[in-house]
Amino acid sequence: MNRITTWSSHLEFDNDPIPEWWHTTLDSLAKIQPFGNGRVYLGLAFDMFSLPRHTVVGLWEKCRRLGLNLITTHYVAGAMTNSVKLLFEYGLLKKDVLFSHATQISESDAKTLVEHGVFISTTPDTELQMGLGECVAFRKDIMCNASFGVDCHANNSSDILTQIRLGMQHARGIENVKALENGHNPAVQIKLEEAFNLGTIQGAKAIHMENQIGSIAEGKLADIVVFDARTPAMVCAAEQNPLAAILLHGSIRDIDMVIVDGMIRKQDKRLCSVSVLDGPNGKAVRSFDWDQVAEKLLESRRKINERSQSQNREAAIQSLHKFF
Repeated sequence: MNRITTWSSHLEFDNDPIPEWWHTTLDSLAKIQPFGNGRVYLGLAFDMFSLPRHTVVGLWEKCRRLGLNLITTHYVAGAMTNSVKLLFEYGLLKKDVLFSHATQISESDAKTLVEHGVFISTTPDTELQMGLGECVAFRKDIMCNASFGVDCHANNSSDILTQIRLGMQHARGIENVKALENGHNPAVQIKLEEAFNLGTIQGAKAIHMENQIGSIAEGKLADIVVFDARTPAMVCAAEQNPLAAILLHGSIRDIDMVIVDGMIRKQDKRLCSVSVLDGPNGKAVRSFDWDQVAEKLLESRRKINERSQSQNREAAIQSLHKFF
């Protein structure tokens, strides 16, 4: 799908799917990455498999030469091009690829991903709401190469804890139904630790950063989340079973402190101020507390809504239907 250039009474698309300015921007950013004190790297998000083979191969190989460490792509079996098979045939299926969703993936395609060390990111909120099929993170043939992700922050909750709980309980429900249909009593087959790992260390493995993040260990970055064990949701449960308290009772409201790479980002249950830099890897020129950030977001929402008054939504829907 090409970039939209105009959207008013009708939609117009850029005829060049990968314009020259995109390559120029990629080249310039690749030279100065990483950003954010080494925490942010460039990646490629790509779904344009309708392009000629030589175009796809050329672009992917260029991104790898430039040092992009992660390439993400969406895949929903039966609804999209079989990108697992296509990338394998193109010789592009490597460990730096991460598949979003992979719902309804066949056993043979799952085997191909595992054999190539490629991970999937299951996003339960999106997949269950948007009719993408059953979440596959707990499927035995792909679980070793699965992780939990958030996907669309504008559509659903943006915290990973919600995704873990939703994905786990949905998968348990499916297993329970199968047991009942076969005349058996339901039993808990999916363990809390398995679900927790999918949202932590497995996520780190999915982006090949398990040597830096995903668990607390000497030599790793100090990424730490501290829960308050005495909140109404966590009290007593945290004493009995801390993992169960977090996954079955807790929420982001129970998080007292967040430390990212040794920097405190949330303290006493309040988000800390964020700095605004004067450019990529630049110096901090001012800071915003959460109330100021919220005001900026509300102002942005107002401006977007004002612009949308001149846009024909029906025309946009009809145009989008042509691509799906």
